[in-house]
Amino acid sequence: MLTTPLFALHQELGARMVPFAGYSMPVQYPQGLMAEHLHTRRSAGLFDVSHMGQLLLRGPQAALALESLMPVDVQGLGLHRQRYGLLLNDEGGILDDLMFVNRGDDLFLIVNGACKQADIAHIRTRIGQRCEVVPLPERALLALQGPKAVQALARLLPHVTSLVFMSGNHFDWQGHRLYITRSGYTGEDGFEISVPAAGAQALARALLAQPEVAPVGLGARNSLRLEAGLCLYGNDIDTSTTPAQASLGWAIQKVRRSGGEREGGFPGASRVLAELQDPGRLPRKRVGLVALERIPVRESAVLENMDGQHIGHITSGLLSPTLDKPVALAYVQPDYAAVGTQVFAMVRGKPVPMQVTATPFVPANYYRG
Repeated sequence: MLTTPLFALHQELGARMVPFAGYSMPVQYPQGLMAEHLHTRRSAGLFDVSHMGQLLLRGPQAALALESLMPVDVQGLGLHRQRYGLLLNDEGGILDDLMFVNRGDDLFLIVNGACKQADIAHIRTRIGQRCEVVPLPERALLALQGPKAVQALARLLPHVTSLVFMSGNHFDWQGHRLYITRSGYTGEDGFEISVPAAGAQALARALLAQPEVAPVGLGARNSLRLEAGLCLYGNDIDTSTTPAQASLGWAIQKVRRSGGEREGGFPGASRVLAELQDPGRLPRKRVGLVALERIPVRESAVLENMDGQHIGHITSGLLSPTLDKPVALAYVQPDYAAVGTQVFAMVRGKPVPMQVTATPFVPANYYRG
């Protein structure tokens, strides 16, 4: 079991540690998941996400090369701007979702922890001859999330206030070179901080010393991202789902779609573009659901229509701490994907009525300037 540079700090803080993506990670601290979740929504939570993969792509062809692996606009991304991307296989299925930044001299990528070795191997195999692929295992990653995150971080680094949602820059703190983006996985304003492993614990302690900040574990990270309507790789998206099925068409910029100047040219393009043009050909579609009774509905629960016919399944679900009602992400047959449609989740053999709803379940609070 691997550990992050903050392992000793987690133990000191009384975290309950669990295996996750090959690492021993904090699932919650003594205050508990509910308190950690609500604290992040109203103040600021500090997350250790050092299990995630960080890597650089370098060279004059790096943007063009990365664009050959994803259906997104890499070449047109501005300096120190960040974008969400999807690595696809040759059938248009999603190998991983990731974030990437144009830093001028390189492209900085953050990939999911459970996928990082496979992602790096895939990227090297497909484009390693066109650009340099540099993993960054010596760096940790912290996420500071919540409406008061900027107040807390600005006491240490006043210039972070210049960042807006999905932008980043280099910062220096106590001799450590940081790269900070104003982004995150909670639906709140916040920051993700790439820091050398040697400085991670000192930075985490400095942030936890701020009155707004409390440590938050993986449990609340999951409930926060679900309220924000964000996908968890392995649950809500995987190699069996395409961008259109996953309701991620918004992540494919016009320039890469049919009729765009750089249309296609990525793995599975013919299928992906055909599904975006003709949603009627989709076998299923990802939707948000809210239960009409206060009965939590978990992943893998079967969904049925009023006639008891199987029409889909839950991929993520829990009792929303913010809304105090059950919410879920699910895949359903296209005929049942319209907002307002009622379906039934089978929980211990009993049907729980649920209604298709727009996501996010909790309005986003990103800072756009």
